[in-house]
Amino acid sequence: MTAESLKITALTPDQAAKILASTYRRRVTVEQVRRVAEEARIVRADGTFSLIEYVAYLAREVTGAPGSH
Repeated sequence: MTAESLKITALTPDQAAKILASTYRRRVTVEQVRRVAEEARIVRADGTFSLIEYVAYLAREVTGAPGSH
């Protein structure tokens, strides 16, 4: 995975897990990422999703902002 091959608006769960684990310096599994993306209903037919939408969903969940479950 190179910086040139990444598109934060179309990541696979595997790519996102690697980015998040590297950023937060803790273990983040593909399954954890997939579960959140599916709960957020942001997974596209090709299996990718936007990291921006992913983080926005997490922020809404943490803050209890409108639009959260």
